[in-house]
Amino acid sequence: MKAAETFPVRRVYDPPGEEDGVRVLVDRLWPRGVSKERAAVDEWPKEVTPSSELRTWFHQHRDQHEEFDRRYRAELAGPEQQDALQHLRDLAAAGVVTLVTAVKDVEHGHLPTLRAELTEG
Repeated sequence: MKAAETFPVRRVYDPPGEEDGVRVLVDRLWPRGVSKERAAVDEWPKEVTPSSELRTWFHQHRDQHEEFDRRYRAELAGPEQQDALQHLRDLAAAGVVTLVTAVKDVEHGHLPTLRAELTEG
């Protein structure tokens, strides 16, 4: 399963598309200035998002992405997180699951790690 095809990423500020399939918000906090109707999010599994502590740490250590990746993967190894990841994989088996985020720099945040966990698991 290719992450880009099965788990495309869209910014929550962009209008939803018909090709989005199931839209899953993958941020810990609700995006500012976006109504639930406009976001058109089907699910919001906070278990697959970085913890508040890890988010705070990463904002203070942006240059330590490898360490962030290690810590985030450790969080995702928990039983609740694994159940939530499996649920997303199950949804993806039936169609596209679009990961929705407010993050501006998608490639240097938590999304690459999350997509890898979803496709490797």
